[in-house]
Amino acid sequence: MSSDKDIHPSPLKPNDHLANERTYLAWVRTGIGIMAFGFVVVKFSLFVKQIGFVLQTKVAAPSHGYSSIIGIILVALGTLAILFAFLQYRRTESQLKTGTYKPTTLLTTLLTGVILLISILLIAYLLQSV
Repeated sequence: MSSDKDIHPSPLKPNDHLANERTYLAWVRTGIGIMAFGFVVVKFSLFVKQIGFVLQTKVAAPSHGYSSIIGIILVALGTLAILFAFLQYRRTESQLKTGTYKPTTLLTTLLTGVILLISILLIAYLLQSV
């Protein structure tokens, strides 16, 4: 014999939904921050090149041109973080409504790994330019 708890999913509590929204908005802020950092990386590289042109001197900057690539990758990573955050938000919302919520760390693990990899690449890039 099953109880009422087994038949009906637990009702969605406002606090659960609000916590899900706060988590989503935190991920959106993280994505925007990553995108802004990528934008700054690209624009700073262009700024250094333009200063050298205006001053008609050779500015001591690495000539590899990796900063544009790194900046674009960071903007793309920020965009992907926001997209995955939205998908996770919708998945969690659905699970909360059906009473089948199961926490996951996939998004956190994935973003941490990618940011760690980009950090290592940035450190290597900066060491070459010193």
